[in-house]
Amino acid sequence: MNPPLYSALISALIVSLISLVGIFFIFFKKKKIKNIISILVAFAIGAMIGNAFFHIIPESLNELEPLSMSLILVLSFLLFFVIEKAIHWRHCHDENCDEHFHKPFSYLNLIGDGVHNFLDGVLIGVSYIVSFPVGIATTIAIISHEIPQELGDFAVLLYGGFSKLKALMFNFLSASLAILGVIFAFLGLAKFNIYALPLVAGSLIYLSMSDLIPELHKEKDLKKSIISFVFIILGLLIMYLFKIFLGE
Repeated sequence: MNPPLYSALISALIVSLISLVGIFFIFFKKKKIKNIISILVAFAIGAMIGNAFFHIIPESLNELEPLSMSLILVLSFLLFFVIEKAIHWRHCHDENCDEHFHKPFSYLNLIGDGVHNFLDGVLIGVSYIVSFPVGIATTIAIISHEIPQELGDFAVLLYGGFSKLKALMFNFLSASLAILGVIFAFLGLAKFNIYALPLVAGSLIYLSMSDLIPELHKEKDLKKSIISFVFIILGLLIMYLFKIFLGE
């Protein structure tokens, strides 16, 4: 096997395993998880918005004209609106919607996160093609911002109606697309990922703004609302600091 490819695949696997961070919540009682889920969702909102505006959009602007990037971003926003409507209609097309179905935003999260993880794999692959040290540095950078991101994704799936084990499994499957991204990069197709970056940013913005924030607005308790706001800021701050200190 090609040594750089072998190293890149190992790195992608390590990054994928980070999605299992939710395993720490597997043994929590349902009541305990319910008490902290709004906090985790608030953190997820901050992490998603921060990831889009501090990491993905600036990276897109390095490769695309601002107008082209904005167009893809808007199209992504509209695309995820249509997808969510289709999912909602599929499961809840009448007034007797079964409450046991997962909320549409949980599926949107899987789609957007899957594309994001795929692009991470492409980035890892391209970095190892350049050199082994660059590949290691890129992997470390991705791992650092994936930890809060994957924790947030796990929380979103739980909030969307997935069981703990099912959320863990689907989050891992989504993260595993990084391995496919590595293969994609080594096939010489990485140049197409620049068009997918604003697509991912659009999905993160849509999910956080149109689905998750309205869910937090359902909380009427002032103290809990303030705590949620603090964790949104915390998610934003962590993503900002990763960008500043790691210089991705």
